[in-house]
Amino acid sequence: MWRPEAVCAKFLSSRAVADVVFVVVAVVVTAVVTAATRALPLSTGINSSKLSDRMNQSCASRPFRFCGLVSRSFLSTLPAAAFLLMLAPALLPASAQGTRLWTQSKLDEFEKGTPQGVEITSNGKLRRGPVAAEVVTTQATFVWSVAANKAGTIYLATGSPATIQRVEKDGKTTTLFESKAVAVQVLRTGPDGSLYAATLPDGKVYRIRPDAPAKLDESNAEVVFDLAKMDDEKNSKPDAEKQANKSHYIWDMTFDSAGRLYIATGGPAAIYRLDVKQTGAKPELFFKSDEQHIRVLTWDKSGNLLAGSDGSGLVYRIDPNGKGYVLFSAPRREITALAVGADGTIYSADVGDKSHNPLSALPVQSGGIGITINFLQPGSVQAANASAALPDGTEIYALTPNAAPKKLWSGKEEVVYQLAATPDGLTVLTGNRGRILNIHSDGSFSDVAHLDALQAVSMLQQENGWLIGTANTGKLYRLSDHAVTSEKSDEHAYASDVLDAGATARWGRVETEPGSHGFQIWTRSGNVEQPVRNQKDWGWSDWQPVADGKIVSPIGRYLQWKVVLGDQGLIGGIGINYLPVNSAPSVDDVVVVPGARVTAQQMQSGQPPTVTIAFPNPGQAAVSTFDTGTANGVAPIQAQKDRSAVTVRWAAHDDDSDDLRYTLYLRGDGEHVWRLLKKDLTDKVYSFDGSAIPDGGYEIKVVASDAPSHTPGDALKGELTSERFELDTTAPVISSLKASAAVNANCKPGTCAQAISVSFDGKDATSPISHAEYSLDGGPWQYIEPVGELSDSSEEHYSFTAPLPSRGQANDESTPQAEHLVAVRVYDRYDNSGAAKVVVPASSTTGER
Repeated sequence: MWRPEAVCAKFLSSRAVADVVFVVVAVVVTAVVTAATRALPLSTGINSSKLSDRMNQSCASRPFRFCGLVSRSFLSTLPAAAFLLMLAPALLPASAQGTRLWTQSKLDEFEKGTPQGVEITSNGKLRRGPVAAEVVTTQATFVWSVAANKAGTIYLATGSPATIQRVEKDGKTTTLFESKAVAVQVLRTGPDGSLYAATLPDGKVYRIRPDAPAKLDESNAEVVFDLAKMDDEKNSKPDAEKQANKSHYIWDMTFDSAGRLYIATGGPAAIYRLDVKQTGAKPELFFKSDEQHIRVLTWDKSGNLLAGSDGSGLVYRIDPNGKGYVLFSAPRREITALAVGADGTIYSADVGDKSHNPLSALPVQSGGIGITINFLQPGSVQAANASAALPDGTEIYALTPNAAPKKLWSGKEEVVYQLAATPDGLTVLTGNRGRILNIHSDGSFSDVAHLDALQAVSMLQQENGWLIGTANTGKLYRLSDHAVTSEKSDEHAYASDVLDAGATARWGRVETEPGSHGFQIWTRSGNVEQPVRNQKDWGWSDWQPVADGKIVSPIGRYLQWKVVLGDQGLIGGIGINYLPVNSAPSVDDVVVVPGARVTAQQMQSGQPPTVTIAFPNPGQAAVSTFDTGTANGVAPIQAQKDRSAVTVRWAAHDDDSDDLRYTLYLRGDGEHVWRLLKKDLTDKVYSFDGSAIPDGGYEIKVVASDAPSHTPGDALKGELTSERFELDTTAPVISSLKASAAVNANCKPGTCAQAISVSFDGKDATSPISHAEYSLDGGPWQYIEPVGELSDSSEEHYSFTAPLPSRGQANDESTPQAEHLVAVRVYDRYDNSGAAKVVVPASSTTGER
């Protein structure tokens, strides 16, 4: 097996040679990694976060140097992929022994940790980022929209229950408006300072005065738009019938530069315009589509209204006169968010499969407040409650003039709820893991915040960052800008997931990717999996800073690291060296089978019969469960039947996955010293010649050692002794064999068949006699029982009468006067057999018939 360390130690004798070899290896690895990353998405890359079994003893004290022979200056000139040679142990052959290296260097690996004011970039870097601070937790499940007036007062539109909440300076909330609807879906601040709130699924827009003296509801709040009435004007059916069969959706609202309100509706898709500055003004139909819903509105740089639809996933550009033009037909059925960059680029997020319609009937029960909602819009209640509703993920496209649409980003698990253009790209709110992303124009991105909610669904830009509303649960966060700082020293920190060393381990040095700077690493360790239990830190050591690259946390099974980033702080991959404290191997079971020899290959037809060697069933004694699958496991194995052989089979394991070697010892009855039978075995089965060992009772001891994986002073052993077994390879002895003509006193001459009377003794020195047989004149063997019929002793006496065949049954060469041959054989319990014969002269059997 190829090992870079062994190659290094044996062949590299100078820095120049080392550099040349390293360049060659690095180039090869770079080519392989480049090919792999082109063929696979990022999420299917090498999982370098897994525990590495790479031997690392010779390099542990010199971070990211190839056996200590490559300088940092040289290493810094290599391509980034060459760094994977050290950082991705999955590229190297695995081994159980020695120092191990746990590394994290990829986005999906860092995503398992907890960032606070730290960005996780798509190329596996941690850098100082914005801070997400919780402002308030509401009593609602959803915060669908966030608004603020010129004085900076914050207002929240919530769902379940449907309310408008004012956020006070002390973080408490006051209810301004409450509805029996399911949700206040949209909230906007008008040019007159009023709040305009759209409810769903009754399809109404309310004008709420922020200075209202008391809480408002449907009975006393001013309704400026009612989608049901707009339908009434176009439909001649009675109101009650229409209300029972129709729900009304308002998905988005926006104001133009003249202060007119545009309202995006669904079922069917339309946009209405209302001049809220004019008292008593009536809404007008501004744009109508054959799609199912208009989901989102925004403005381009020329003052045209942009609208995204659900049904065919269309992006419309609508001029001031209400004439629409389809800019983009997305691959997916629904446009969930739109944004416009400073250069005029339009960004569109789409979800859903066009092959089926996710919308079902949306009945509203007439009378009372009972409402049944069963829709699957990404901006809807059900979509935020059931993340499985949109399994296809999201795509974001960039639309630029005179260029084909460009897919900028896609996520298989995320659903995009909001987009906002920023100087360096896009800020993206997603579900269903509560992530906020920054996506750049080249398609690279970073995860800038992990919120304590399933979905981030609404946002409002402020001077120093963003206000973020969430769903499940309904909270408000403030996402500060990079430049905003706090007095908390650990504000910009990242805590890793927990390393499980598999056993108690000693911690070595921390390695970081070249180019990392402006950081401080801390570690803590423990012997329980979770460092925080019952919302308290206990059971683990305190956080301790890494000093000169050395971890000072106490030994333990689990370790967690934390990095605190300073101004402009940046860190790439991190590696943790550790050495598990050696655990002794264990021999779990031993089976000894005399009379069997293990075959090298599966028995073929025509070869000797086989016996099966297996460990006891769960209902029998010595019950254990061990490794499986081969002759070294517990699956039955085939062995040849061979009475002169003995086969030993055992099961063993090592919790450290160390390589094991086995030694067998033999001890007979009455002996006190174990005598070596065989050493340095690697298989877990061994056959030996039993005929070279005296018959008797024996035990076999199996000793497992992990010496191949450790230095002599650190190697440990485990052992197990078999049950007593008997070894018997010596044949029984036959004595006192006699045979003569049988005499029947009651038989008249000429009327009785002739017979031979036979007697003998069988004796075995070790085991009981099992059975005996005889053959007359070379005929078939016949079973005979001892005197007393029970064969349970090492010495048995036999006496029987063997009838002679009649004249017609005699062999061709036989005559009534011929002699007869009687052969007998005796078997012991281990199938050893002894044989003898006696001749009965012709005269002894000649007589009157």
